[in-house]
Amino acid sequence: MAMEVLWAPWRMNYILGPKPDECVFCVPRNDDSEDRERLILHRADHCFVIMNKFPYNNGHLMICPYRHISCITELSAEETHESVQLIQSCVSIYKMAFQPQGINVGLNLGEAAGAGIAAHLHWQLVPRWNGDASFMAVFGETTVIPQHLESTYDQLKPYFETL
Repeated sequence: MAMEVLWAPWRMNYILGPKPDECVFCVPRNDDSEDRERLILHRADHCFVIMNKFPYNNGHLMICPYRHISCITELSAEETHESVQLIQSCVSIYKMAFQPQGINVGLNLGEAAGAGIAAHLHWQLVPRWNGDASFMAVFGETTVIPQHLESTYDQLKPYFETL
């Protein structure tokens, strides 16, 4: 059986494009004026939920502390508690909005571990469906039905307004 190819051309912009001088996860805590442009879905006291602009799958979310820290050992008790609560909320929202058959939840600490932005801690949440693409390779027959980022944002945003 031949390996099918998953085309995700928007990822090339991330791979080859210029990297910003400023940390993309360092957002002003009390300024939500650019949340739609930044794809921030929810702001809590210590952390926020943001969509990945270069997703591995439709609905790829990240949870970030406001503080610019790189290791889980640097989180305060409040940040740790709130981030886990947000992970739980995101999983519930995925189940309501997308009905995924699985969900990847991960934290890559350091560039060698796969962190694309190693300087600012962030959890990755990716909804999964049987037969979709894995992170490293695509096995068997794969069908990808993309949804534009803004459409996904509009679909998810109402769920976060109740948190």
